[in-house]
Amino acid sequence: MRVGLPGQARYRNARVAMRARAVKILLGLAGSAALVVMTVAALAQGVPRPAQEQRAQIGAPGKTPGSPLPQGAFELVDPKVLRVCADPNNMPFSNSAGEGFENKIAALLAKELGKTLSFTWYPSSPGFVRRTLAAYRCDLIMGMPQGDDIVQVTNPYYFTSYALVFTPGHGLDGIETLTDSRLKDKRIGIIAGTPPATNLVLDGLMAKAKPYPLVVDTRYDSSTIAMMQDIADGSIDAGVLWGPLAGYYAKQAKSPVTVVPLLKEPNGPRMHYRIGMGVRYSDQEWKRELNRLIKVKQADITALLQDYGVPLLDESEHLIVPTARNP
Repeated sequence: MRVGLPGQARYRNARVAMRARAVKILLGLAGSAALVVMTVAALAQGVPRPAQEQRAQIGAPGKTPGSPLPQGAFELVDPKVLRVCADPNNMPFSNSAGEGFENKIAALLAKELGKTLSFTWYPSSPGFVRRTLAAYRCDLIMGMPQGDDIVQVTNPYYFTSYALVFTPGHGLDGIETLTDSRLKDKRIGIIAGTPPATNLVLDGLMAKAKPYPLVVDTRYDSSTIAMMQDIADGSIDAGVLWGPLAGYYAKQAKSPVTVVPLLKEPNGPRMHYRIGMGVRYSDQEWKRELNRLIKVKQADITALLQDYGVPLLDESEHLIVPTARNP
């Protein structure tokens, strides 16, 4: 399940190890026994996507991975079908029933292109890109953070951030950053390995924090749902989640939940990321076509994301207030 940018678990090379060692040192200085595994998740992360694999040179089907592409190599395996790879159990992003916003956006693009839509399902886990897009089982991954070099990323179609989530009326109303002194004695939920974990360390909040696993079997478990339940029953005072997850599950909650995008953090890694679509590095024309489609359908995409509760930012990093859609 994508619990961090775009996010999730493809554990990256030496850079991750170096960051993990740095976090260990910080934890030691903070006097905390917890261990935060620092991941970039291309951020992020996933969205919170997983970006812990080395980028691979991708050749045509049947060629050995790493071999160079021939001049003028084809791009799409079936030009009449929009072939998308996605997780079958990863709401609000995607599921096999077609209920996620990435399912809906893919259907929007397919209609505009005059193509049929086909999904190849694979869990968001280590090896996702290598076993899907790089293996030519699809031609598109819907949600990838800009700056993720494991794939070629299109222009962004949304801009969002991590968010603080809590029940209103319990002394946390009005909080805007993790540095707020009212959080000092609170128990905060955090997805291990996501960028906000570093902020909790730097702000001295890790000692009482409750970690949730970054990688789970989404057929049976969900760290996000577990955290939201803990917030609802008071087991924890607040939680930090990737914005699309926070917004969606806040809308699903039986009682009111406050979602505060973290836009003013003075230290630690950045909390907000632009999300595009992932294609192979060889697919230059396909990327240009997708960029055109994103521009043409941006208003519809934005409205759809807002229907799912995704907190969206403008180019000035200000929260966009959702507008009512026509029935």
